[in-house]
Amino acid sequence: MEPAERLRKLPPYLFATIRQKIKEAQQRGIDVISLGIGDPDRPTPDHIVDELCRAIRDVNDPDRHRYGGDIPVRQFPEAVAAWYQQRFGVTIDPEFVVTTMGSKDAIAHLPLAYLNPGDLAVAPEPGYTTYHIGITFASAVTYFLPLLEENAYLPLLDAIPAHVRQHAKLLWLNYPNNPTTAVADLEFYERVIEFARENNLLVVNDLAYGENTYEGYVAPSILQVEGAEEFALELGSLSKPYNMTGWRIGYAVGQREAVRALRAVKENVDSGVLRAIQFAGAKALTSSQECVRQMNRIYQRRRDLVVDTLNRLGWNLQKPKATFYVWAPVPEGYGGSSLRFAEDLLEKAGVVVTPGVGYGEHGEGYFRISLTTPDERLKEALDRLTSALGSVTVG
Repeated sequence: MEPAERLRKLPPYLFATIRQKIKEAQQRGIDVISLGIGDPDRPTPDHIVDELCRAIRDVNDPDRHRYGGDIPVRQFPEAVAAWYQQRFGVTIDPEFVVTTMGSKDAIAHLPLAYLNPGDLAVAPEPGYTTYHIGITFASAVTYFLPLLEENAYLPLLDAIPAHVRQHAKLLWLNYPNNPTTAVADLEFYERVIEFARENNLLVVNDLAYGENTYEGYVAPSILQVEGAEEFALELGSLSKPYNMTGWRIGYAVGQREAVRALRAVKENVDSGVLRAIQFAGAKALTSSQECVRQMNRIYQRRRDLVVDTLNRLGWNLQKPKATFYVWAPVPEGYGGSSLRFAEDLLEKAGVVVTPGVGYGEHGEGYFRISLTTPDERLKEALDRLTSALGSVTVG
């Protein structure tokens, strides 16, 4: 029996490939330090864990172990709405908050709700691979929108071909951006909403890194733009700001028909998030955000260490204002191949970085370093990298 044709259209999943290379290196006796995957190394804050434990043990809640989708926790969408009001000054009706299993859940399932076979959707490149994967699973077609360094990794919307603008139903955005670390301001989102209005398409803004910001930069929400609720859906995740990647909780808010459509898909393919996790998510959003600020101070310190080290070796990098990544060009001597560079680092230094080509052809020539590694291991990785590379030339 043959698997579905759509699976053959998928590139190898980037992080599954990285995990396999790590395993192979470890089997050869290499002490591998991975700077590849963006999975926070610090524990979830205690007050969130305590709320999870309280909820799971609450004998007065007979539904605590039942399907979280069938018996949802009203406090979570209410917390999302309150957080949007406090954080962005945006009013959200809790009835139009979809609770998701992290933002990846919504990224994968929204195309099933919105795209018919053969429809056209626009995804940024370099970009998070699941944008294209979700489109492919919906038997739709992806137009890859280049993000170029010379334009600060913001898309040139006017350069999108006329036939794409005419037929596209969906446009993915992600700022602060993974993998490039680029940021956007409210003026950019105003142009995006005008573009969506002119071309009658849905914009989906993946705001997963919106709280991982530094040195006074505050990431805006696309929903702050007047009229955005007619054309924009925004995804949020508790994974990155609260060190809750494994908990799998996030949300989608904004354009109401898109909210209804996503909810309809999810009602048919999963049974929701565990109720105790929903209670804990509400606690995270409604409590003091000092834990987020504290974590960002750690990432900023690590960012400075990485950027300063690379610059001493020959790079000329600016320090990112957001995310917990560093995006850098491949040095000369590798023919512009990010995969060759990553494999060389693994072999010579036992250090894993993410090759930019894994984020699409416009990511080629770059690599990504994640800051989610404990300080001592990060320092050791940079020492190894320094010994392996010495000085470099970066074009």
